[in-house]
Amino acid sequence: MCSQRICRSGAKRRGAVAVEFAIVAPMLLSIVVGLVELTRVYDIQNSLETAAREGARFAAMDRTDMLLPGQTANAKLILDVTNFLASSGISANDVTVNIHPIGDPTQGFNLDDPANDLQLFTVDVQVPYSAVSYTPVSTVNDYTLSASVTFRNGRATLSQ
Repeated sequence: MCSQRICRSGAKRRGAVAVEFAIVAPMLLSIVVGLVELTRVYDIQNSLETAAREGARFAAMDRTDMLLPGQTANAKLILDVTNFLASSGISANDVTVNIHPIGDPTQGFNLDDPANDLQLFTVDVQVPYSAVSYTPVSTVNDYTLSASVTFRNGRATLSQ
């Protein structure tokens, strides 16, 4: 048998758990969604950096027999970067790749031009956040995720 004091205190707490859950659940859910979105941004940023590095690495190698007939090294680099990002789930249509001399993003850099041999160049890769986010992003709050890497147009030969 329970005393009146114990039974009454239990009756008073019956709905307390439901009220506490109703208060805490939205906060907990928003923290979980925020962590998922933050993880996505980190993953995309890492993919952009890797794609830029691999594209620039291609440009620093001896490109003999690597290009299709009529294909330029710039076009191959851009295709390689967009294909790498597409394999990570980023649409090639959303990716912007720029190749320019170091320090001057307004100028283009032709990897095939002999005058550019041994010159430093930068590969910039960009994608809008709204294109990779799991949640809807308004145009006012949209921003660009980007990565860049600088390499030398050295045409190092491959050793076998």
